[in-house]
Amino acid sequence: MSENAAPGLISELKLAVPWGHIAAKAWGSLQGPPVLCLHGWLDNASSFDRLIPLLPQDFYYVAMDFGGHGLSSHYSPGVPYYLQTFVSEIRRVVAALKWNRFSILGHSFGGVVGGMFFCTFPEMVDKLILLDTPLFLLESDEMENLLTYKRRAIEHVLQVEASQEPSHVFSLKQLLQRLLKSNSHLSEECGELLLQRGTTKVATGLVLNRDQRLAWAENSIDFISRELCAHSIRKLQAHVLLIKAVHGYFDSRQNYSEKESLSFMIDTMKSTLKEVRRGSGSWCPATVAHSGPTSPISSHALGRPWVCPQAQQVTTRIYQASCSTVVSP
Repeated sequence: MSENAAPGLISELKLAVPWGHIAAKAWGSLQGPPVLCLHGWLDNASSFDRLIPLLPQDFYYVAMDFGGHGLSSHYSPGVPYYLQTFVSEIRRVVAALKWNRFSILGHSFGGVVGGMFFCTFPEMVDKLILLDTPLFLLESDEMENLLTYKRRAIEHVLQVEASQEPSHVFSLKQLLQRLLKSNSHLSEECGELLLQRGTTKVATGLVLNRDQRLAWAENSIDFISRELCAHSIRKLQAHVLLIKAVHGYFDSRQNYSEKESLSFMIDTMKSTLKEVRRGSGSWCPATVAHSGPTSPISSHALGRPWVCPQAQQVTTRIYQASCSTVVSP
């Protein structure tokens, strides 16, 4: 294990898939209940390096790199990156791990992918924990843009495939400046953590690992109707915990329809699920941060109370979803 390994990390995994491999990292007890951790768009499995060591260590946590991200293989030429293909990656990974039932911890885009898997294979998911992400993205918010996204996705892939340019080489300082400029919530330390897994060292510097065909998340997302959203929520068979971050995804969106869509999903879950608890927290990739004197999440996420010596520094507390639970703004 390298000196830069995440605390508590027990192994790096490489799981075979038809186009190469899916890379992952594992923490906790091999005999414990399994938890699959899904990172956000253009992030990687290191997003969870700071969070998982603070969670109960009698679970078995596996954080995977989606295809084209981190240390995972890129898709074969001509194969697009769509939400459904990422969902199928989860099915392949859990088959390789021989998991029949497990929990999902998903951040941002990883939560959307995890949510779609959850509804497609409901019998396989015990608990679903969403970190600052909706369960679905609704087409009603993007009706005017849907065809633009589809066209842009096709044109971008064709452009990348036609390009003969070699990968750009950067210094760590250059990449870190770019990352922090685009993600003002990240600290320099956490940015370096993501870049450790997201880059490869070459003779003259660093190159990004991610597939150049990955550009805008909306190009890969399947937006669904409100009717399908409501139908899917009624089919839920697992406990659900939705954590809305302070100054997170939803607060950064000023568009009314997006906030109204979140309210629609929460109201639908309220009318369907057994219990609703309110709370807020802060979350960004690779870190768990205190955001002030707000009350921590008051439910339990993975099966038992979490006791942590750094608890006073953490407001994104994940506790046990003892009933089907949603945290609303």
